Amino acid sequence: MPISTVRTVTYREHGDTPQLLDVYGPEGAPAVLLWHGMGPDTRFEVATLAAETASDGLTVFVPDWRSDAPDGGRAQLLASLRYVRENAAGADAAGRLVVAGWSVGAGAAIGTALRPDLMDGFVPKAVVGIAGLYSRSGRSTGSVPLEDLAAAEGPQVPVVLIHGTADTVVESHHSRTFAAELERRQWPVSLHEADTDHAGIVMTSYDPALGHCVPATGADALRAGRETARLIAAAALTGAA
Repeated sequence: MPISTVRTVTYREHGDTPQLLDVYGPEGAPAVLLWHGMGPDTRFEVATLAAETASDGLTVFVPDWRSDAPDGGRAQLLASLRYVRENAAGADAAGRLVVAGWSVGAGAAIGTALRPDLMDGFVPKAVVGIAGLYSRSGRSTGSVPLEDLAAAEGPQVPVVLIHGTADTVVESHHSRTFAAELERRQWPVSLHEADTDHAGIVMTSYDPALGHCVPATGADALRAGRETARLIAAAALTGAA
């Protein structure tokens, strides 16, 4: 694995509990905010992907957030977005920030492009949905991405969708359906599929004994995860993939 600078900061104080965020890569580079999936405070599950993405010269921000919070994690997701906008040099003003997410985090990431009215008018450079389900409420908005797409009036932010064809947790047809709807509405979208499962697409494997994902060692997952990192980097560097 590439070596990336990583430091941990507090992005939000919640009572006596600081909410943490890891930063990979150099300061002042094009920025990526990467949201993990359903497991509460599991930023470690996307750490390998974050490091791989940062190795392309990007700054990658990975916050913890809790899907079991009363609001589904929305306040934490939006607080992490606000922190990155304020602390990634030039990210907001220069349109340099890409928002990406895996699993439940994918719908949250897509929501930032579809509902700028809920993001203080913020519009990301691009969004990346990894192994997502877009027919249920997004955790960053509380609304359904497919429904938001039908009513969207803001800028058409480039959308990158990535999915494993062997995914049995969130089947790949969900990304295909969403891509087709984006294309029908003439949104810029690219769909990328890989021969791997729900965990492998982010360079991990699920460990049932631990109850969470761990860094992958299998060739297929490593290959798929590196391609996911490349696609996120391409979106950050060019706005498309």
